[in-house]
Amino acid sequence: MNESYIETYVDLNGIVSHRKLIGIIRIKIFATLKFFFDRFLALWGLLLAAPLMIIISIAIKIDSKGHVFFRQKRTGKNGKEFYICKFRTMVEKNDVHDFSKSDEHTRVGKILRKTSLDEIPQLFSILTGKMSFIGPRPWIPDYYDNMNSIQKHRYDVRPGLTGLAQVMGRNNLTIFDKIRYDLKYIKDYSLMQDVKIIFLTIKTVFVGSGADAGKNTIKTELDDLKRFNNKE
Repeated sequence: MNESYIETYVDLNGIVSHRKLIGIIRIKIFATLKFFFDRFLALWGLLLAAPLMIIISIAIKIDSKGHVFFRQKRTGKNGKEFYICKFRTMVEKNDVHDFSKSDEHTRVGKILRKTSLDEIPQLFSILTGKMSFIGPRPWIPDYYDNMNSIQKHRYDVRPGLTGLAQVMGRNNLTIFDKIRYDLKYIKDYSLMQDVKIIFLTIKTVFVGSGADAGKNTIKTELDDLKRFNNKE
């Protein structure tokens, strides 16, 4: 599966560390099992969530005009772009790249965002192997375009519905803290870490803190990346 992070990992200082043979074997086994287990769970998740998805779809159509689903280009593993699919939580005319206007959430959209139910359609991306349940979040391509070679190592694994950065503070973290946690996730890549993140994710969803990045957060993070990497 060309898992480029298996034999080595990189920290924010650009220091490359080589794993011992036993660590490489352990990660290869885990990465293979995780890939197929993700797809198996995604299939069952979609089947079980089908009634709820129908209810949410009806609620979205009643609440506001526009499509039920929201599609957007994101950056995946090894920098390859793909489209994610989520339940629409904003008005149809909302433009994530228009920083002159604030995000306009619908009434139903606010509930979906707070409970993370808008993420359910991303199970299709997991089913097709573009995402995992756990991994660095898939960001819009603007982030990848403004990162340096070290920061881009967060894309050495498939992006996830949730990840270490999400459970350690979500959007209350700076962009550099998020990248640091993503690189740490790759360094400590293991079943035990994924299990820990699952339980912490449940807690994070109930608390609801830092759930919505918003255009202002995105603009701030992109500006910080540009300044840090001298790309302005």
